[in-house]
Amino acid sequence: MASLSGVESLSALGAGARVHANLSVARLVETALMRGEARLAANGALVAVTGARTGRSPKDRFTVDDAVTHSLVDWGKVNNAIAPERFEALLERVTEHLSERDLFVQDLYCGADPTYRLPIRVISEYAWHSLFVHQLFVRPEAAELATHTPEFTVIAAPEFEAVPERDGTHSSAFILVDFTRKMVLIGGTKYAGEMKKSVFSAMNFLVPKRDVLPMHCSANVGADGQTALFFGLSGTGKTTLSADPARRLIGDDEHGWSPTGIFNFEGGCYAKCVNLSEEREPQIYRAIRFGSVLENVILDAHTHEPDFDLIHLTENTRAAYPIDFIDNAVIPGIGSHPRNVMFLAADAFGVLPPIARLTPEQAMYHFLSGYTAKLAGTEAGMGSDPVPEFSACFGAPFLPLAPKVYAEMLGERLRQHQSSCWLVNTGWSGGKFGVGKRMSLKITRALVNAALDGRLNKVEFITEPAFGLSIPVSCPDVPAEILNPRNAWADKQAYDRTAADLAARFEANFQKFDASEAIRAAGPKAK
Repeated sequence: MASLSGVESLSALGAGARVHANLSVARLVETALMRGEARLAANGALVAVTGARTGRSPKDRFTVDDAVTHSLVDWGKVNNAIAPERFEALLERVTEHLSERDLFVQDLYCGADPTYRLPIRVISEYAWHSLFVHQLFVRPEAAELATHTPEFTVIAAPEFEAVPERDGTHSSAFILVDFTRKMVLIGGTKYAGEMKKSVFSAMNFLVPKRDVLPMHCSANVGADGQTALFFGLSGTGKTTLSADPARRLIGDDEHGWSPTGIFNFEGGCYAKCVNLSEEREPQIYRAIRFGSVLENVILDAHTHEPDFDLIHLTENTRAAYPIDFIDNAVIPGIGSHPRNVMFLAADAFGVLPPIARLTPEQAMYHFLSGYTAKLAGTEAGMGSDPVPEFSACFGAPFLPLAPKVYAEMLGERLRQHQSSCWLVNTGWSGGKFGVGKRMSLKITRALVNAALDGRLNKVEFITEPAFGLSIPVSCPDVPAEILNPRNAWADKQAYDRTAADLAARFEANFQKFDASEAIRAAGPKAK
């Protein structure tokens, strides 16, 4: 047990709180098991179950509306406002709740680049939550820890539940961000990802004023030293494609693009592990070992071997591990200005081409659109028509500022560094979900690698009519018939109808954006 007396974020908790500061991985695993918070898998990973909430709760996320945020935050559906008085009242109740409990504290950094990193402190009532953040953020060296002064504090109290009628929340769960107090307050949810994403949201507010573009993307670097970025929503392959054995991983989820290059916000990875196998994703599979945290993964009752194919609790099974568990990771997570930028979309309508080269205006259009498609009913095991999902800048739930702010920063950097931008469909080909087939990882990797190493720049491109996208007529190791999406459909008229339907959805979504006529004209062409 350690004392952290004199620290403002802890002193109010009272003398009854038992504070365990910066425990080692082994101590945290031991403590979590002893307290019955988690179980140990046969591969050494710590396995926790998060209860009713197995993913983020975006409707329960609020930002304090005060002098610091009022004129800057893009208030609305994504950014819910809460009064400072409400935050203060909840903070008092959470403080009382924690005052007689064991508290686990981790002092960490968000950001691998010392010039731009944010010193953070995470206070939690679960040892496994403390292990999670220790592995996910950047871990200070001993000398750095001795002088570490947090500039932002996260308090996680999963066993405290709000009363909406009293507290002004939407439910018993809440994720509150106060930029004046420089604090995040989380309660009513055991899902550890809320801690990670709340800090990312804070960075999205803080770093643009330092000329850093915050990005919801993965990044890796080739043998030639050239960096590539992979934007995409959950399930599009952002983590999988960046964990390429032939390239070095910078990070799998959140990065900043500064005047000097790319840097990882984190020191770990948070990978989806549904249907995970060593054959398909060897780097991620081998990273799950002692020190890793698994969320909602089913263990064999006798052997404790994890079964990644079982989704009794949720499809959103997750693995958290430090980035150095990935072979050949870049430490620290810093890279050059990217030569290539990939926008990933799992298009369940089967309309988008497997890969397309974007003009600068098309890049802005598709960045603002942030498209993928969800499959309604899949958790119940029943197929249905796909549902388009648009998330501005591929990260709308985490953007405190207007999307235009981030889009203009990206456009400026793409022009300045002459980065090539590509749209990659990791979804369906030859028909929509239920008719066509999902693009194989082997094919997608071949297309991406050909773009990254320059081979695609040497082939002929044509313009497909539905979205006006420039597509290659050939690519090494890829069947030519799938490169043009219309050609891959047996029923051409069905393709035309589906393309026109998806184009109309793109156009309807894009109406809300403040964008130039040139960017609007770069959208889909099908009518």
